[in-house]
Amino acid sequence: MCITVNGKPAGVSDGVNINGMLEELKTQDALYVTVQLNGVILERKEFDSVNLRENDVVELLYFMGGGSC
Repeated sequence: MCITVNGKPAGVSDGVNINGMLEELKTQDALYVTVQLNGVILERKEFDSVNLRENDVVELLYFMGGGSC
């Protein structure tokens, strides 16, 4: 199945859930990633229950702290 991840086409298994997608795509630091699906940020507790569909648009976001005073 074809989806878009961070602006690039990606192939994943049909009906895969968010956690499965993260595994299939070998997502680095998957425990710390925020997932936006079709413009909506998902809660981590939803990752097992939300299944992807053809042409979904996924953004993988990493929030970092830092800076100086």
